[in-house]
Amino acid sequence: MKKLALAVALAFAATGAWTQEKTIKIAGFGAKTGPLRLFGINSHAAMDAAAEVINSQGGIKLADGTKAKIAIEFLDDACNPEQGINVVRRITGTDAVVGIGPTCSNVAESLFGTLQKKVDDKTDSGMQFPIFTDVAIKVGLAKISEWAFRNVPNEVTMYSSVFYWLHKKYPELKTVYGGVEEDFAHSRSTWYGSMKDRAQANNFQVLGETKWLLADTNFATQVREMKKANADIIAISAHPFSMCGALKEMQRQGVKPKVLVGLTSSSTQETMQGCAKQAEGIIIPTSFAPVSKEGRFASEQTAKKKGAADLHSMAAWENLFILQQVMESEKISGAKGDVQADRRKIRDGLAKLKMTKGLLGDTKRTDDREADKPYVFVHAKGGNWVVLHNPL
Repeated sequence: MKKLALAVALAFAATGAWTQEKTIKIAGFGAKTGPLRLFGINSHAAMDAAAEVINSQGGIKLADGTKAKIAIEFLDDACNPEQGINVVRRITGTDAVVGIGPTCSNVAESLFGTLQKKVDDKTDSGMQFPIFTDVAIKVGLAKISEWAFRNVPNEVTMYSSVFYWLHKKYPELKTVYGGVEEDFAHSRSTWYGSMKDRAQANNFQVLGETKWLLADTNFATQVREMKKANADIIAISAHPFSMCGALKEMQRQGVKPKVLVGLTSSSTQETMQGCAKQAEGIIIPTSFAPVSKEGRFASEQTAKKKGAADLHSMAAWENLFILQQVMESEKISGAKGDVQADRRKIRDGLAKLKMTKGLLGDTKRTDDREADKPYVFVHAKGGNWVVLHNPL
């Protein structure tokens, strides 16, 4: 009996590697500290929630027919470009096959510049690592590298639609004034490259803009400038922390425009927690609203991981399912010795996509590795974000 038991034990030891559960590592990264930390926290929660759903259904089917579970690792880049680059360099030294992030456009812009520009360019020593962005939304960033992909909406399209709708619905409105978070890549580019330009293109007169910084807490001077302009529409291109500060100061000074328009990234629970009363009525275009069964499910599962659903975190959720599709269609091996080969398969698979399934509908993929996502307009109503208009 002892000899039999020993033989069985040796047999199990010899096949231990075969019986051990396989995993595929996906690395998330973004801001989990600083003023925008909730964006990273929400993306991490959504990634964990989506991975749990995929794993409960068996995981990723590998090239040899076996299955592997997804393992999520999430690193903090603190919305700092240098730290973001260092985080991804660290990730590339692990067995992670793809990265999801970052939160901040200034990080993405610098980081994508460290990736190989053109695939198979032997003269380019840039990192060969696929990155599928969920949050950083500044227009056109994926064109920097053929290893960069994004699942973010196009703000030029969205704000063109917003101002077209406002012009048609409220023809008596003639003027727009901007409030812009000047030191942040996303908010700055959205005002100057999307909101301001699209307002003018839709026959509004832009009277000017006032500026502040992401970490500012005093907005008295800026709001006095808003009040003096006396515009019909005030468009605030700022993230929740500083937007709420500006809105509270507007209330204090009695600034009451006929219409308020906000930044995509501020259609979040953080705004409702910080200034629901002052934000009442603000109109924001967004690529997520829990209007479908799938959207409500994703929101609920993310909440279980202590995260909130918004256009950014739900892009992270979508990214997991898109990557599952790509990994299986490209037949990654999941073997430790094939990490770089699997990274290349994922990159090539993402580049092939022409359409993906999203929580608000089908998303078209563009030749420059960007997304053409469906969107709606929401407005703040009674402490919640409520769909105001579906332009599509």
